Amino acid sequence: MKEQLKWNEPWIMQRADPYIYRHTDGCYYFTASVPAYDRIILRRADSLAGLAGAVENTVWTKHKSGIMSEHIWAPELHYLDGKWYLYFAAGEAEDIWAIRPFVLECADEDPITGKWTELGMMQCAEEDEFSFRAFSLDATVFENKGSRYYVWAEKVGVGKMISNLYIARMASPNRLETVQVLLTTPDYDWERVDFWVNEGPAVIKRNGRIFLTYSASATGACYCMGMLSASEEADLLDPASWTKERRPVLASEGSLGIYGPGHNSFTTDEEGNDICVYHARKEAVIEGDPLYNPNRHTMLMKVRWSEDGKPVFSYR
Repeated sequence: MKEQLKWNEPWIMQRADPYIYRHTDGCYYFTASVPAYDRIILRRADSLAGLAGAVENTVWTKHKSGIMSEHIWAPELHYLDGKWYLYFAAGEAEDIWAIRPFVLECADEDPITGKWTELGMMQCAEEDEFSFRAFSLDATVFENKGSRYYVWAEKVGVGKMISNLYIARMASPNRLETVQVLLTTPDYDWERVDFWVNEGPAVIKRNGRIFLTYSASATGACYCMGMLSASEEADLLDPASWTKERRPVLASEGSLGIYGPGHNSFTTDEEGNDICVYHARKEAVIEGDPLYNPNRHTMLMKVRWSEDGKPVFSYR
């Protein structure tokens, strides 16, 4: 029996920060944060629906101490210049909140059976005195007009720090070419619930424009998605090129039992329709610390497009 897609309901259980990549051969790859935060997993299927029942393979496991030994978060799989790359964040057993972005590389054809090499922490440009000096995570990579860009979240400030989103052009898969540029900081009340947060960037392009979604506030029911946009022809390293939506583009919907939607990615189905892949909870009230409660589930949503060319995220 052919597996069917489920819309806006738990599709892959207890998998947060989901990322789906459709390769050039048509195969779909899935990765996400696992509740133990101790490894990186990959699933592969010939169809998008097939990912739900696909075998889950551990391709890398955290260190016992030192860097990359705690809080293995939000992996993304990318295929760049004929090699596979996994971008993820990790802390240290000796300092669990020393979260930084790291890179794995696989030169083999099959990223599941192939050998993964640790390239270490993502490297900033030589003249950049700011990037990756503090809590940094949730990196994504996208291409535009022959250049690659790296977008990530990093905390700044003192006391209860603020998580902003930054962008830089890439010199190579594990090094930045340019100094960081601030894309967005939590300006609005819906980005400041419990914590002041912008994180989890994801990119979709259409109609000559780049749309960058992100997640805001703490990881409970207040978690939601915002969005920036820019022209493909613009200077993406100029903050003035980007327009920020005043309201969240996706938020909790109690009538449907969907709480804290966010940390999304984008893919397409076999017919080329745009799909938003996100995590959400089914409980309005979370038992224990939201970060360590495992019940963030991967869900799927059909992306619709408005007459003015913007993506529309709707549960119905």
